[in-house]
Amino acid sequence: MQQTFFFQAMIYLAAAVIMVPVAKRLGLGSVLGYLVAGILIGPACLKFIGTEGQDIMHFAEFGVVMMLFVIGLELEPSRLWRMRKDIAGLGGLQVGLTSIIVAGFAMLFGIGWKEAIALGMIVAMSSTAIVMQTLSEKGWLKTVAGQSSFAVLLFQDLAIIPMLALFPLLADHLPAGESHGADHETLVSGFPAWLQAIFVLSSVAAVIVTGKYLLRPVFQLMAKTGMREMFTATALLLVVGIAVLMTSVGLSPALGAFVAGVVLANSEYRHELESSIDPFKGLLLGLFFISVGTSIDFQLIIAKPLTILGLVGGLMLFKTVVLFALGRIFKVRNAQNFIFSFGLSQIGEFAFVLLSFSAQQGVLSKEITDTMMAVVAISMAFTPLVMMLNEKLILPRLCAMGEVTEVQKVSDVEDEDNPVIIAGYGHFGNTIGRFLRANNVTATVLDNDSDNVDFLRRMGLKVYYGDATRYELLEIAGANKAQIIIIAISDEEKRLEMIETIKKHFPNLYILVRSTNRNDAYDLMNAGMMHIYRETFDTSLRVGIDALKLLGHRAHEATRSAKTFFIHDERTLKHLSKIRNDEEYVNAAREHIEELELIMQADRDAVNLRALEGWDRKEEVQG
Repeated sequence: MQQTFFFQAMIYLAAAVIMVPVAKRLGLGSVLGYLVAGILIGPACLKFIGTEGQDIMHFAEFGVVMMLFVIGLELEPSRLWRMRKDIAGLGGLQVGLTSIIVAGFAMLFGIGWKEAIALGMIVAMSSTAIVMQTLSEKGWLKTVAGQSSFAVLLFQDLAIIPMLALFPLLADHLPAGESHGADHETLVSGFPAWLQAIFVLSSVAAVIVTGKYLLRPVFQLMAKTGMREMFTATALLLVVGIAVLMTSVGLSPALGAFVAGVVLANSEYRHELESSIDPFKGLLLGLFFISVGTSIDFQLIIAKPLTILGLVGGLMLFKTVVLFALGRIFKVRNAQNFIFSFGLSQIGEFAFVLLSFSAQQGVLSKEITDTMMAVVAISMAFTPLVMMLNEKLILPRLCAMGEVTEVQKVSDVEDEDNPVIIAGYGHFGNTIGRFLRANNVTATVLDNDSDNVDFLRRMGLKVYYGDATRYELLEIAGANKAQIIIIAISDEEKRLEMIETIKKHFPNLYILVRSTNRNDAYDLMNAGMMHIYRETFDTSLRVGIDALKLLGHRAHEATRSAKTFFIHDERTLKHLSKIRNDEEYVNAAREHIEELELIMQADRDAVNLRALEGWDRKEEVQG
């Protein structure tokens, strides 16, 4: 079989392009589509991908790192502090109880206590990639179940550090001599333990200090280049650099990326970073799920079907029970608790890391490691099905209708989402923003002028850097849930580009758009816009009103005249925008000017006549 890079890439992409839409159409979710795609192209079926599936999985795990970085960007430190009870309480109890009980059962089956403890910790892990992706697709991330799941997964990510430190102490076997493609030697492995600890703490501190003080000037510099690809390259460099640093000192790269994301959560570049990372994150996560599918050892499953499937079923059921009980203790309502407990019932991707590490350190025998590898992969593959069965069968039957409805509706409640998005925060957008803010209307503001963003943020305004014409950025800024988008950017071509994007992807939004002049307004009208605001039109009329007043006209006459002019001009604008021929346009414009003069003359005569009638009536009364 041809094994060139392009051939492999073609196979992976073709499998994803075919299977993911099919899975989505069947209501199974994208994760299951990726997993089935992996099974189909793997050694068990079409054999397009061989034993290198395991190696590719280590590369694809970088998608998990990127996901944690994006999750961190969405979590301001204050919000993380508010979640401390769930992270430490719910997450800590889940990991602790699961580890202890699984270890106890393992010892009952004759496994040594050291191996049993290692197995307990491995089984306690759940899949951040599958759970967060599935909850995100269903719009459940902001629900109680979503927040509780996130808290537990975050604690697990933190717990992997002491676990990796503890495993060598549990070694009872000679190292297996097979690392399963993993190499856990770090740059600090040869140093004393106290020095390793200093390196680890220094690395975390370096990530925090760099994120807080050094990255803003760097991103500002990249933004000034006006080259989007440089900003994307800088964002990728940041995540890759953190992963390399964390791996070098033996820490989880996902944890380091998460810390960096949290540090940058308050940055004005947050949305742009998200939109830059998002496409890579999605593709690499897809690659990760496909790799999981290819790595399922069906020969082992066929050789020991009852053992493996029994372990998968038993462990998933056990984890569900533990999680459900913890959910009850933490007063999670039934419908949310079912989502929470079924969602985290699998054994996650970090289990692969722990299993290969334990094999390398001689903690677990090769037989146990191979069996658990298959169990982990199958439990991950079963998760989307379990969540679908929960949603279709269990929730409607065992929960009150109000609770089920609550689950569906909670996804619409976005405390942080604003009803208005303002794209472009120059003088025009700034005035609109200040006016809305004075009326207690909150708005998400996007601007691609880094100096302007920096200046406005120093004034205390929450403004985000980013190119608002990008679909990903608009989605992250909440365009799916906002009611109005005000396009106040100055670039005429960008405005038209943005209108196309919004009409295609966010048809729910009312679009209010700025126009530079009359010709620009024509283009916007032909693009289907109805709410167009010429930036100098109203100001010009105000100047005209003042000029008339200085020339002796009454104030109400000048104002009335301006209003008549405004209405007529807006009406003729729509007519003239449809004319393409120059000569025809000139003739039509002349007709409208003459028509306008007649209308305004008639309006002035009507006013004078009414005034005269009023004067006559006054004279009659006096006479």
